[in-house]
Amino acid sequence: MSDPARHHWFEDLADHLGPTYLRYSFTRGTDQEVDALVAALELTPGDRVLDVGCGPGRHVDALADRGMRVVGLDIADAFLRVAAERTPGCLVRGDARALPFRAGFDAVVSLCQGGFGLLGAGEGTVGRAPGRPDPDGVVLDQIAAVLRPGGRLALSAFSAYFQLRWLEDGDEFDAAAGVNHERTAIRSPDGVERDVDLWTSCFTPRELRLLADRAGLEVVDLWGVTPGAYRPGPPSLEHPELLLLARR
Repeated sequence: MSDPARHHWFEDLADHLGPTYLRYSFTRGTDQEVDALVAALELTPGDRVLDVGCGPGRHVDALADRGMRVVGLDIADAFLRVAAERTPGCLVRGDARALPFRAGFDAVVSLCQGGFGLLGAGEGTVGRAPGRPDPDGVVLDQIAAVLRPGGRLALSAFSAYFQLRWLEDGDEFDAAAGVNHERTAIRSPDGVERDVDLWTSCFTPRELRLLADRAGLEVVDLWGVTPGAYRPGPPSLEHPELLLLARR
């Protein structure tokens, strides 16, 4: 397992972005996403929910507003500090590959590639080198272990089909690893721009089903979704993300 104190490339990004992360357009659909997930996961007030890779806590906050007992976990201190300013939920620094919890959660969410899909490449990550476990598979194993029997999971991942269909100039897609590398600019709260590298693992629907099965999770459904527009429907070439719904 990974040591949570080990540096991850995503922490540098979070240090620079801080609260400006919440200005990106994809964060504006939080309430719609959470309403859809509450229905899909059959959540009721009082349920214990873990958000793996919670970032600045936007889903933690929205779930708590709906009466859930929420714990948010993230590896980036900078994002947890932002979350602590506004969320009533419990926040924990930790690594999705070594969750510091026992079984007992009614549901786990891992959205916007918070704890899943950012570990496949890049400096300081486990990667997919020969002899090492697939880090995303490890994350699913950890999630399965902290769910109570019958507990539910909602997990989003980038679609490999969409990524390849709409590959942008400058993107580098590693077909062997299923990882897309891009160079982009981000701004700090005081407007300082910085170029950063982003590595994101992309998945097919079949791959997600196989990973869930390997982790001992029963796949309930698999949707094709767009941020801020979560609704039942099969994956397609037009959906940038896949949403896995599963049960322990």
